[in-house]
Amino acid sequence: MSRPPVRYWQPPGETVERLAESGATGALHGEAGTVHLADGWVVHVESDKALGLAGLLTASGRVPAEVWQETVRTSGPDCRVGRALLEQGRLTRGELEICHLGALYDAAFFVLCARSTMTWFEPGARHWLGPVRRVSARTLRRESVRRRDVLERIWPWPQLDSSPVVPVPAGHRLSGPRTRVPAPNRRQRELLAHADGRRTPGDLARLLGRSAFSTTVDVRRLAAAGLVATPFGTAPAPGLAAAPHGP
Repeated sequence: MSRPPVRYWQPPGETVERLAESGATGALHGEAGTVHLADGWVVHVESDKALGLAGLLTASGRVPAEVWQETVRTSGPDCRVGRALLEQGRLTRGELEICHLGALYDAAFFVLCARSTMTWFEPGARHWLGPVRRVSARTLRRESVRRRDVLERIWPWPQLDSSPVVPVPAGHRLSGPRTRVPAPNRRQRELLAHADGRRTPGDLARLLGRSAFSTTVDVRRLAAAGLVATPFGTAPAPGLAAAPHGP
């Protein structure tokens, strides 16, 4: 019989570290996503705001969608999807680890930096991917804070991260220091081309098969340049803005 869930009322980052210190195995669920631990190590993170490992591998063409679905169906119950992909020769060990860590850190940013503090822990739960790489809770939280600080230095408006991306027509762009920046690069132009005023950065990341965090960075840079509308209020002083290409 499975053990009952344990509820926590503190920031997700603090809760993950507390569980890690106790050597916990299981899944910490919250409104922003889920953190999976094994023996006190973080082994997987999921968030509906990030593309995830499946999206990264199938969008890039490394693993066909039908192959991924069949592998999850047959190997997921035994928590060995990662191992099965390696046995099939679909990926090298290095490719799987790089994609896995990319998806893990991407989702962790949205989970650990979430404002919500309501979480519940499911003891003993294991992820269907199986062991690939593990990360310490402290390292994960430190990287999430670093990413948050990067975004704040670019353009301090977290509302942009979950709001529809609205391109500003050329005739309505502000003049002055805020817009005297290099033209958008190819990746940013592609974002603008697909921004229809309804898609959020997360939607655009899924559509284009990109990292959610890197897409969020691009959106903030475009907002800093006056190419994307900044929601809920007036923009900060021009001195806070960063160029579209960044440092």
